[in-house]
Amino acid sequence: MKIAEVTSTFPPYKGGMGNVAYYNAWSLATLGHDVTVFTPKYKKIKNQEELPFQVKRLRPWFSYGNSGVLPQLLWQLPKFDIVHLHYPFFGGAEIIYFLDKIKDIKLVVTYHMDVVGDGLLAKFFKWHTNYVLPKILDRADKIIVTSKDYVKFSNIKNRLHTDSDKFVEIPCGVNHFLYKPRPQKNELLHKYDLYNKDVILFVGALDKAHYFKGVNILIQAMLEFADSDDVRCLIVGDGDLKSTYQSLVDSLGLGKKIIFAGFVPDNELPNLFNIADMLVLPSIDKSEAFGIVALEAMSSGLPVVATDLPGVRSVIDKRKTGLLAKPGNVEQLAQMIKYLLDNPRIAKQYGQNGREKVLQKYTWDSVGYKLDHLFKACIK
Repeated sequence: MKIAEVTSTFPPYKGGMGNVAYYNAWSLATLGHDVTVFTPKYKKIKNQEELPFQVKRLRPWFSYGNSGVLPQLLWQLPKFDIVHLHYPFFGGAEIIYFLDKIKDIKLVVTYHMDVVGDGLLAKFFKWHTNYVLPKILDRADKIIVTSKDYVKFSNIKNRLHTDSDKFVEIPCGVNHFLYKPRPQKNELLHKYDLYNKDVILFVGALDKAHYFKGVNILIQAMLEFADSDDVRCLIVGDGDLKSTYQSLVDSLGLGKKIIFAGFVPDNELPNLFNIADMLVLPSIDKSEAFGIVALEAMSSGLPVVATDLPGVRSVIDKRKTGLLAKPGNVEQLAQMIKYLLDNPRIAKQYGQNGREKVLQKYTWDSVGYKLDHLFKACIK
């Protein structure tokens, strides 16, 4: 089967949706399908790894942030048996909609998340959600959601009743061979000066597109540990908001408490999970629909402190694999971090439970088989 994966972001860009597209393509290719990824070309990509699928980076006719208008899709996609669109993709989704109207392609849409934003962007997103998105989903043969919990509270919740037969739940996954419990690397402890420290880990993009990650909430929560020399917060990631977060850290006098690791290569990232005592995912709104980084932590045997958001709470079992705080609540987030630091046996048990849940439900192999079954059913 010839399958097109269409996504607004793709590695080496750091972002959950692009990583899902990457592993979807990899899993389907290993099952024998001919897979091509279509994604905007924003800058020159160096040292591209050898992949079992093709990646076509198309130069946008117009771009803004992670959005890019790709008219090339009109003549590139008709030869594929299945077009798998990862939404949101402003500038790509609309082209596929027009193509489907004139060609009637087999279209599967993975609805990753609502788009929120602020200011003028919020107005545009609202208009797009109300007037453009419905037309795209009308054309879809199937709509994949990563959790039914998320979609019940999302902008497309009404479709669960009107188009219930279209919806399929297929979660995100994690590379459980890469992210696994392993001995700590002393060189990393030395690099970040973390010997004999309790380490709170955050991993995520620090750009404006990922404003919703709640890094500022985590930084403020670290004030709870200002008088303790035993606790450190390691923030992994890069982006145009990094300097803003660093300024906040300096203004709060937390310069020695919070370490900005910057960009970390994929081959080193799993080792950072193994020097941490927990992962914190302090996202503030429903732009966070799942939280793949939480799976990476669970797969590594770490407990997770996250926020009680639809979708995210389907991954983290409260008081079994982690704890859930109210979004934006600095005090509650701090207290939950403190609870796990004060109760290491419970934290360790949460981590073990998380690893078991990953192996049962969230491997990319299992996700690939579900996609394979769905796509085959679509073309019958």
